[in-house]
Amino acid sequence: MRLVVLLGGNTPEREVSLRSGAGIGRALIELGHQVTLLDTGTGRILPDPDTAQALGSGRPAALPGGDDAGHLPVPGAGSGNLDNYVKAIPRSADLVFIALHGGDGENGVLQAVLDLARIPYTGSGVLASAVSMDKSLSKRIFRDLGIPTPEWIELQAPADPAQPWHPPAGEAEIRALGGYPVIVKPNDQGSSVGISVVRRADDLLPAIEEARRYGRLILIESFIEGREVTVAVLDDRTFPIVEIIPEGGFYDYEHKYTAGASRYEMPAKLPPEAAERILRLSRESYRALRCSGIARVDFRLARDGTPYCLEVNTVPGMTETSLVPKSAAAAGLSYKDLVQAIVESAPVKPARSPA
Repeated sequence: MRLVVLLGGNTPEREVSLRSGAGIGRALIELGHQVTLLDTGTGRILPDPDTAQALGSGRPAALPGGDDAGHLPVPGAGSGNLDNYVKAIPRSADLVFIALHGGDGENGVLQAVLDLARIPYTGSGVLASAVSMDKSLSKRIFRDLGIPTPEWIELQAPADPAQPWHPPAGEAEIRALGGYPVIVKPNDQGSSVGISVVRRADDLLPAIEEARRYGRLILIESFIEGREVTVAVLDDRTFPIVEIIPEGGFYDYEHKYTAGASRYEMPAKLPPEAAERILRLSRESYRALRCSGIARVDFRLARDGTPYCLEVNTVPGMTETSLVPKSAAAAGLSYKDLVQAIVESAPVKPARSPA
């Protein structure tokens, strides 16, 4: 097959996306596919997965002949307009593999543009992508369907970041969430970007301001003391549960993407009935948000055994430390097997109309 991997982008998760796309591209090439790596953040085609990996690891790719060597510009794509990138996708391409984390690559905008262009792609469609990225909206759906999720409140910041703001969150609101500690996070970011664990009142406002850097809508959520587990779901098939054990502290961005910063149990050591409940809730959450293809469902497992669904990720990380490949490995799938399964899960769509 002829595949285009969209990676990079211009969100706070750019480096993670580059590393995900590098792994995916490398696997697709080894599987015998024809692969183009398109960095939507710079409007350039990357020459190979090693270049994407280097860029995503904070190490500028050493390319002979100058900074632009080996990077082929996409005509008209420098504006960042998604429509330009779609126009740059070869008409001969059989499939777009989306490896863009956060922003327009994960919130349904890219999916809508690809649908309008009648270009098939991996993962969830417009509705599931948009709803899953909106944490508060997805939590409302979980609550209505009886899927446990931590209690939360929403704060809406002014559109102008420079405008003075006194967040309407005080002692009464925190008591309603069960008291400290609480989680403060942006409503529509991934990879734990902008998230804080707040354990005392003096730290609440700085955490809110940190989350505000990434979006106007901010969530303050009850902190569930207990274990952190996650489940990969591929077209309603659940893979083994993975338990995440950070080496000190909270499972933040650094713990997620720094090798050795966290330990993992695959599969998680749980009583059979507890494991079955988590797997069932994973499938229910996946279906509730109308997901398709690969997704990852994250939980906090309280000390009383109750699993609380935090969110569903429709473009989960595929780096060397990411959770979905770990879960697939526990099910007996190699990284290449997983990538091929994601390709095969993509829906067949009508051919594009002639120009």
